[in-house]
Amino acid sequence: MPGRQQRAGGYAELVRLGDGTRQGDGASFGVMLLGDSGVGKSCFLSRFKDGAFLSGTFIATVGIDFRNKVVAVDGVKVKLQIWDTAGQERFRSVTHAYYRDAQALLLLYDITSKISFDNIRAWLSEIHEYAQKDVVIMLLGNKADMSGERAVRTEDGASLAREYGVPFMETSAKTGLNVELAFLAVAKELKQRAVQAPGEPRFQIHDYVESQRSKSSCCAFA
Repeated sequence: MPGRQQRAGGYAELVRLGDGTRQGDGASFGVMLLGDSGVGKSCFLSRFKDGAFLSGTFIATVGIDFRNKVVAVDGVKVKLQIWDTAGQERFRSVTHAYYRDAQALLLLYDITSKISFDNIRAWLSEIHEYAQKDVVIMLLGNKADMSGERAVRTEDGASLAREYGVPFMETSAKTGLNVELAFLAVAKELKQRAVQAPGEPRFQIHDYVESQRSKSSCCAFA
């Protein structure tokens, strides 16, 4: 992809995401956060990167925001280059330019917003049009802490994820529920792909997510 591209909002420099190559004893991968404006993508990233929740009035992302974080996966350092994208339609062409450089996509909707959930199919259509064919996709129902205002049932999110063959869980940037698990699951999947030898069994991200969620639920009630 070209190093420079004209884009809205004054963004001129196009920086490549991680290309999945190994760096020393680690690896670098690109992860994009996608979804409608207001679903909590920036708060989700802030919770993972800084361990903090962005409370109060928050300004919507304009174009693309970028963060790095190194995580340990099976004793190997994995650098995640994370792109927080604007959900507004007017910035969609900017987002498209980054799809093919991403190895993983976290697709968020707001459990209190039926519209954001209904738009997931449109997002998935864009992903299939612009992203790599083998990109890792995870569907996340965010703002699980606001269950009293729920407009999307958990089973509806799970059903849609099954339809598209992607892992699913509900998350909360406010409480931290499943935020780290979402990033670690895709990091583990990408790391396993990078080092997997021919003939070795593939890492099953669906099974991993379910097993880790079961452990969390068990510990929560211990």
